[in-house]
Amino acid sequence: MGLLRFSTLLAVVAAAHAQTQLLRGSCAFEVDSCDYMPDPAHATWTINEEDGSSLGDKEKFVLVSPELEQEDWSCLRLVYQIVGSASLQLHLRPHGESFDYILWTEDKPSDSWLIASVDLRNISVPFQLLFEAKPSQGKGNSVAVFEIHIISGYCLDCNFEEHHMCGYRNQWNANVNWYVGGSLPLDPQSNLPDDHTMKNKRGHYMYVNSVYAREFQEVAKLLSPMTTSAMAGCLSFYYQRNQALGNFFSVFTKDQLGHFDEIWRPEVYATLNWTMVQVDVKAPNPLEIVFEVAFSSARGGYVAVDDISFSSEFCHKDTEPVFDPSVANCNFEESLCQYYQERSGAMVWNRVSVKPNVYRIGDHTTGIGSFLLANTRHASRPGYVGRLFGPFLPGNHKYCLRFHYALHGFMKTDNALALYVYDENNVAQEKLWTVSGHSRDIWTLAEVTYMKPMRTKVAFVSICRNFWECGLVALDDITVSLGDRLITAASMNSPPGHCNFEMDDCGYSQKKKANKGHWLRVRAQTPTSYTGPRGDHTIGVGYFMYIEASHMLPKQSARLKSTELRGSLGPQCLLFFYHMYGSGTGTLNVLLYTGEQETLLWSRQGEQSISWMKAALDYRYYSRHWIIFEAIRGSSIRSDIAIDDISFKKGPCEDPEDSDSFSGFSENFNEIEY
Repeated sequence: MGLLRFSTLLAVVAAAHAQTQLLRGSCAFEVDSCDYMPDPAHATWTINEEDGSSLGDKEKFVLVSPELEQEDWSCLRLVYQIVGSASLQLHLRPHGESFDYILWTEDKPSDSWLIASVDLRNISVPFQLLFEAKPSQGKGNSVAVFEIHIISGYCLDCNFEEHHMCGYRNQWNANVNWYVGGSLPLDPQSNLPDDHTMKNKRGHYMYVNSVYAREFQEVAKLLSPMTTSAMAGCLSFYYQRNQALGNFFSVFTKDQLGHFDEIWRPEVYATLNWTMVQVDVKAPNPLEIVFEVAFSSARGGYVAVDDISFSSEFCHKDTEPVFDPSVANCNFEESLCQYYQERSGAMVWNRVSVKPNVYRIGDHTTGIGSFLLANTRHASRPGYVGRLFGPFLPGNHKYCLRFHYALHGFMKTDNALALYVYDENNVAQEKLWTVSGHSRDIWTLAEVTYMKPMRTKVAFVSICRNFWECGLVALDDITVSLGDRLITAASMNSPPGHCNFEMDDCGYSQKKKANKGHWLRVRAQTPTSYTGPRGDHTIGVGYFMYIEASHMLPKQSARLKSTELRGSLGPQCLLFFYHMYGSGTGTLNVLLYTGEQETLLWSRQGEQSISWMKAALDYRYYSRHWIIFEAIRGSSIRSDIAIDDISFKKGPCEDPEDSDSFSGFSENFNEIEY
């Protein structure tokens, strides 16, 4: 059941917000629903009813905000409760787009009201917020929303004057913890400070002291809300520190994988007054700010923190401005972008295109395009050392480098392909990565994270000792982004409509019928020889969807249906990769389903290629609809059909962007058909 509950017990929370100017879209639901409306296509939220309402034949409850506009960054704070088996998601629906962007999700039950903090980036078009609740059928399962508050600024901002602490939370320790200080008479023996915000004892701040420390290096952690949007700028806060007989104070960032990075520690022994700290933070992926204090004894003193804020402007002039690392991206379709190899030595890397067959695959980008190939046939002697250099990138940034590679014919893979980082003097600083295991004739994704203080460039190095031990080394689709390594299985904030099937089926559904085939989510090579892919398109060793022809009769079909799409007045672009290899391959159709009728948008019949092929099709539909992938089994069991990496884009499909040319020593990069 879905509820919009209210409780006089939480009136103190509403009173605390009186000091904060609320923006449109805020609502306490005391008098009315503030123009929030339930989506008529789904079950209806109820107000002030403890018993709620039934799902009936609906799957979820969707509450839609009025149309909102904002030019500045804002923070949404949601007071909610989940009881039993249920989930709650927050989506953003930009005007004129067919998809809703997921901002936040939670499915953990709680016996009390909780607060979620969600950053709302400034966008140039009107938008709506959608609260989507999915309680399981049966009694005892519910989702309740108490109030929605939207205020200007970042969710990291907090002066601790409001009772909810802005979503900051204490990581519980039995002996030492962060507490709210101020507003209470202090013990005459206490040396805790006055509040910084109000400059008196009536204000609030956060503090931790060593009074109850029992063990050496007991640690207290104060964690900020998790950021939900990419951010870069200046984190500011005030602190006081009485070190007494010893404490250690540091500030870290913590990402969703649990990785900590220290960003600041004090340079002075103690401070008698509130001291301001400014530190630059770059958060391309979700992270928390962690204020950590460790005590060496029960007389270790105290640390207090107040007035935490964030600005989009960097606080230090010597901090390099945010730049676009995509200058190092290249798919080698039109040019070499900014990649080159040194003039001296063998020119072994060549830009090639191939006609895929059972012994070799096409490129990773489209299946019929170009990629780089290192091979002894291109060298002037039977052995070689081939170095492919990228452009220089600024130092003091953490980079995530992703690329796809494929190997064929190597007896040993020790020196087949390695990745190094070089400085401006062309000196190798570190070996970042090397290929491991046996070679496989599939495109495989590699991800590498690195950070150096100086300007650097990467080098892809392939070494061939002699003709008989070496094979083919292929390289394609290099991308560089700021931040830590991505979660390969599924991006933490995947764009709506995107699915690589690594974690699950992304809401795609099908009706399974007895004695008839259906779409299967699998990884690795399909069981029937001479049909189906050797691996997925996303990472080479991941998951994809396919039909197993040996389980079906000729002309039997399997249908995979997308989640509901909202529709748009403008054109939409559907992108996906398909694999149709086998002597008896049937038909793959893409259909637009409106709930009443179907329209054929795209179709391929018969064997297409041993490679994954890219499809891009334009369509437009103004109302709610679904996309259906229909695979029809061909004449023989060698009729497997697979799909992977589905995505939707606003606007018409466009050709791949041309890569920038580069005037390095690259005259031997000949486009050849191999």
